[in-house]
Amino acid sequence: MNYFQTNFNDLKDELETQLKTCKKFSEGLFLDISRGKPSQAQLDLSSALLDVGHKNLENNIPDVRNYGNLEGIPEAQKLMAILIGCQQEDVIIGGNSSLSLMFDVISCFFIHGIDGNPWCNQKIKFLCPSPGYDRHFSICEYFGIEMIPIKVNDDGPDIERIKNLVKNDQNIKGIWCVPKYSNPSGIIYSDHVVKELANLSPAASDFRIFWDNAYSVHDLMEPSDLFDIFYEISKNQKNELVIAFSSMSKVTFAGSGISALACRGKNLELLKKYYSFKTIGFDKINQLRHVKFFGKDKNFKQNLKLHMRKHAEILRPKFNLVHEVLEFNFKNNPIISWSKPGGGYFICVNTFGSAKRVVDLCAENGLKLTPAGVMFPYGIDLEDSTIRIAPSYSSLEELKKALEIFCACVKISALEKLLKMRR
Repeated sequence: MNYFQTNFNDLKDELETQLKTCKKFSEGLFLDISRGKPSQAQLDLSSALLDVGHKNLENNIPDVRNYGNLEGIPEAQKLMAILIGCQQEDVIIGGNSSLSLMFDVISCFFIHGIDGNPWCNQKIKFLCPSPGYDRHFSICEYFGIEMIPIKVNDDGPDIERIKNLVKNDQNIKGIWCVPKYSNPSGIIYSDHVVKELANLSPAASDFRIFWDNAYSVHDLMEPSDLFDIFYEISKNQKNELVIAFSSMSKVTFAGSGISALACRGKNLELLKKYYSFKTIGFDKINQLRHVKFFGKDKNFKQNLKLHMRKHAEILRPKFNLVHEVLEFNFKNNPIISWSKPGGGYFICVNTFGSAKRVVDLCAENGLKLTPAGVMFPYGIDLEDSTIRIAPSYSSLEELKKALEIFCACVKISALEKLLKMRR
């Protein structure tokens, strides 16, 4: 049924039908599809990590039980360089969270600056491709950074607007980027966008691209390539433009993986100095576990690829189920559209200007979604349209129930709006 072509009385009848559907599926229900948590089956893929001993791989690696190795053990640097797409010498290994590393970098720049001028003494602005990762925006809010929303197109953020803004405003110090399977849209930045970003000429000499490549190996189908931004900044002699981040959080254990950042020049010098005061070194035993789990340097790429293929086999049926249910419910009813990403952890749904109402209705019926608006700076979705679905954690049976509730709530919100408009 196309709601836009349906008469008033039939819309009222349809509303009653969808209210009954909600009641039917929601009794005693509590399901959560709000965040991209790996399922137990995915976590079980890495259980062998718990049985890996601490003994060193080679004689030239120091005893991982002791102090030292601030940047991480060399083999772990090689492993994380594969995920990030950079050279081993660019890498600093952190704890289990790349988000913590992002917070650390901003904190370091606020205290010390990059060129000797601390950001805490300046009015700082960041460009924020939207919809985007809500925790990036939370970091900005914590530090009082002014956020400028940037529209995300099918090939990445609006590069012409970015170029114009950074060229003319020296208070713009950074941009958040999730370049592959962006959260939540699932798009991959085109070669053109990556090349243009790598060749920016910002007014601020301390402008940096925060390259959060969280889903670099998280393909659902065949692997999709992302253009190499580190190659491009080297070619353009702009080696200090990018600070990249990645982690094993959705590769091995979400709460016990390893994370890393990668950068060059004064960025690397400053951050090594910053961490030398903060820690003697992160968890090297866990770094060694990961190195052994993925089979040492010569086997890293192949074993990582095989491991992520197992993740895809678990995730793919869940993503397919979302597409099937949405297609069945909305094939001839254009009140929503949704993304069909080739990887990552999210499906982005665009509603008929009723995202908040859908989220509230779902909550009333036992289904938790990501709060509407949080994927935009300051929690403001001007079109009130974007909803993020995270299908990874639930079983297929649970996900099917969640989707039935979701579809009914989308229909109810649209029907309410249309009936109100036609009164």
